[in-house]
Amino acid sequence: MTENVREQPFFIPESECAFASSRSGGPGGQNVNKVETRVTVAWNIDRSTSVTEEQRLMLREKLKNRIAASGDIILHCGTYRSRLRNKQEVVRRLTSLVQGALIGQPERKETKPSRRARERRLSSKRERAEKKEGRKQPRIPDY
Repeated sequence: MTENVREQPFFIPESECAFASSRSGGPGGQNVNKVETRVTVAWNIDRSTSVTEEQRLMLREKLKNRIAASGDIILHCGTYRSRLRNKQEVVRRLTSLVQGALIGQPERKETKPSRRARERRLSSKRERAEKKEGRKQPRIPDY
């Protein structure tokens, strides 16, 4: 599972997304008090036909903190004054979130520190030990 599951760009059909709009803050003056430009998208991973079962498991694992109890991934965008631009932006964010989660992490290649790095670490430890030893009160021998 360390390789990329999907090399080609991921696409979520709009028919699988539920869009809602609401009034939002941000730029627009009085316009934001009258017009619903904020867009919310909800995409259900379990009902989606655009992902395989393996991808579904990967998404559930990597996005577990972003998934609501209903199984939806919910994103909002109210950045722009236009509902259309907000919708395009929220779809772009959702796609990029899902794409990022589907890319597997490369396998870690084990390496060991160089001889010079080990020597540097040990000499640093010795110096610290000597510094702390120098802070102690001198011991008076018992005769």
